[in-house]
Amino acid sequence: MDRAKKQELVAELQETFESNNLVVVTQQSGLTVSEVSELRKQMREAGASFKVTKNRLAKIALKGTKFENLSDHFTGPTAVAASEDPVAAAKVAVEFANKNEKLQIICGALETEALDADAIKALAKLPSLDELRGKLIGLIQAPATKVAYVLQAPGGQLARVFGAYGNSDG
Repeated sequence: MDRAKKQELVAELQETFESNNLVVVTQQSGLTVSEVSELRKQMREAGASFKVTKNRLAKIALKGTKFENLSDHFTGPTAVAASEDPVAAAKVAVEFANKNEKLQIICGALETEALDADAIKALAKLPSLDELRGKLIGLIQAPATKVAYVLQAPGGQLARVFGAYGNSDG
């Protein structure tokens, strides 16, 4: 790999580290091209990314970022999952690792907080930002529909009374 290509990869990795809130460091040994492609597809669908890295280049890219403390964990066949959502990358990586033993969760970081593999697995159990937004909207909308129903009910009853009164001969 020539120097320009290496610099490009370092810049790309550095952008990944700077623009995301969560990084999950994984080791993947023996994953086939189709398995990696499937994992990348799942990551994209969740709003995350997955990149197989060269350890030396990743360590260079980590310098000066909030994830610099992870550089010691870049040994062996390493790949990085990253997302802006504080849960998305962890959720997809852990689900994939549970189904495929060739992928192992090593560690990660949420902003500047270093996380071990168990913390990443615990983080993966939390609802994603989109799921939380959906629940919040549901909570906000539920009382509004109940209020509308309550306000509508007396008017409907009154209309039925007037309708019944108008239809009677009295």
